[in-house]
Amino acid sequence: MYTLYIANKNYSSWSLRPWSLMRELSIPFEERLVPFSSLDNWAEFRAFAPSGKVPCLLDGDTVVWDSLAIVEYLAERHAGVWPADAQARAWARCAAAEMHSGFTALRERCTMNCGLRVRLREMPPPLARDVNRIGELWRNGLQRFGGPFLAGPAFTAVDAFFAPVAFRVQTYGLALDESAAAYARRLLDTGALGQWQREALAEPWYEAEHEAEALRGGELLQDLRAKPQA
Repeated sequence: MYTLYIANKNYSSWSLRPWSLMRELSIPFEERLVPFSSLDNWAEFRAFAPSGKVPCLLDGDTVVWDSLAIVEYLAERHAGVWPADAQARAWARCAAAEMHSGFTALRERCTMNCGLRVRLREMPPPLARDVNRIGELWRNGLQRFGGPFLAGPAFTAVDAFFAPVAFRVQTYGLALDESAAAYARRLLDTGALGQWQREALAEPWYEAEHEAEALRGGELLQDLRAKPQA
């Protein structure tokens, strides 16, 4: 069985991607959660990942330490990771790669925190461009391939790559057109993201830097999480 190393569900957008894909496709794995700490996690994460980062997938003696590489590794072994249709598959790979390497303003201004609801103080142009591009990508995929997911009727890797964005839309109240907003809600209603959110809200660990990042550009409206661990 695979072993998937992840960090806090409340914060770790990179961990969510392979985790949600494997849950939605019913690919069995053992989860090992190593929480972020206020110290440098390099040495701790290096115990299982050469990069010192999460996520990391172990399959026997094989170690796969990047979220996109994990997805491609799984695609070689399991049906349904990418769409069967060639055009949809090419589009899905492009969109997932764009998410993997881009959207810097969104990542920096709207870090993932499943438990908070935050009102942004402003929408600077780089963030507005990222949000607009997200909406454009989502509309394009839904229109071209008929939905309800981005590349057709089934949840695939491209949906997993945008799963953290759905949480960011929810946390920061990011404005999207109705089609894109409905897709974000659809992602949050999947079994995988529903489980992820429940477990994120129940986590006892709060990490100061992640908490500060979430509030750097906005006003706290609500915290839905369990109380911090003493």
